[in-house]
Amino acid sequence: METKNIMIVGVGGQGSLLASKMLGALLLSKGYDVKVSEVHGMSQRGGSVVTYVRYGDKVYSPVIDRGEADFIVSFELLEAARWLSYLKPDGQIVTNTQQIDPMPVITGAASYPEDLVEKMRAKGAKVDALDCLKLAEEAGSSRAVNIVLMGRLSHYFDIPEEEWMAALSACVPPKFLEMNKKAFLLGKNA
Repeated sequence: METKNIMIVGVGGQGSLLASKMLGALLLSKGYDVKVSEVHGMSQRGGSVVTYVRYGDKVYSPVIDRGEADFIVSFELLEAARWLSYLKPDGQIVTNTQQIDPMPVITGAASYPEDLVEKMRAKGAKVDALDCLKLAEEAGSSRAVNIVLMGRLSHYFDIPEEEWMAALSACVPPKFLEMNKKAFLLGKNA
């Protein structure tokens, strides 16, 4: 199997590390060679962050270059647009529609771009955009956006739901498990 590439992008503190850990555990359980990069970016300051997950028969590097991502999973709309050049021509974006103002917008030096989903689609991207924050809150915590996104991403994989749930159980503390299972299912079934 050729190596597949998934980028998880967002803003620091949104849970991209847990999402990449869960995805890595799932893909390892399927027998793939998996490389997961560390979070790159200003994760502790609300800055842009990116994690790479690569899997296949044999993966030699955790890094994904421009034009190589099969999937971009984005926790925030502007981050999806920011990393668009990394998507393969036939790649898929799975994004939360939440908008978090970056520092230039907060300071008034810039305004948040409008119609980002339409602009990405106009550039040929396949975009699956979902209000993951609303679904996470429905599950019981605004912090579960990452797991809602994993539920949505599961649509694009031929991996049974129970295997996703096993990976989730392996990565989430027991006291938060039921809420995260609900978040996963809300994302999957939205």
